[in-house]
Amino acid sequence: LGMYKNGHCGMTGTSSEDEFEEIYGMPTYRVDTRKKNIRIDYDKVYLTKEEKYKAIIDDILECYKSGRPILVGTESISESKIISDILKEKCITHNLLNAENAAQEASIVATAGQYGSITIATNMAGRGTDIQLGPGVVELGGLKVIGTSHNIAKRIDDQLRGRTSRQGKPGETVYYCSLEDELIVKDGSL
Repeated sequence: LGMYKNGHCGMTGTSSEDEFEEIYGMPTYRVDTRKKNIRIDYDKVYLTKEEKYKAIIDDILECYKSGRPILVGTESISESKIISDILKEKCITHNLLNAENAAQEASIVATAGQYGSITIATNMAGRGTDIQLGPGVVELGGLKVIGTSHNIAKRIDDQLRGRTSRQGKPGETVYYCSLEDELIVKDGSL
């Protein structure tokens, strides 16, 4: 969406026309992307959190073997540490980005698209950072983004999805969910 008023303008990919009109009193216009988005988005649902985390680790290891870069978006710092600790046990080199190392946030996220890169970050970390794909990554399917659970605010899910498949490049996002996730237990839906 694009908006313009009194010489000011901006764009977002995670809002609606009605929302900008309601909140800012600004007319908004839908602007098509320069190149078609070819990202593949899907969910995987498991009965338990334990099954979900095993599947997440298996997915990370599969990408690691092929060299495909992966960005794992977690809901909390504690969840990012859990996944990091499991990868450390398996001697898998990775970057961990959370509020404890915010100074390096943009530079860490910017490298998430390089061959063999594994980045674990809270969902909000590194927003707005352009993730460039390294040599050979397009042929592997582009950057893969894993969400460890859906968020109450759909916009956060959309922001995480938007980290891959920019400018017509390939990419993939998968949200892992379990029937024990807080969102499902509280609201009964994904």
